[in-house]
Amino acid sequence: MIKLSIPDMSCGHCAGVITKTVNELDQDAVIAFDMPARTILLNTTAAQERIVASLANAGYPATVAA
Repeated sequence: MIKLSIPDMSCGHCAGVITKTVNELDQDAVIAFDMPARTILLNTTAAQERIVASLANAGYPATVAA
């Protein structure tokens, strides 16, 4: 499991772009969104570094959340 903070995530459109971006790396990834906290919890086999880089390229810079 990977928990990421995505400060620019604020709506359903954001969630759609994030889902598409993660699914391009791992189509079986499971993503749980917490919009108020602006975090996601990922169950994925993709490397954390690749996910963070892909999200940044999609316009959603992310950092690992505690």
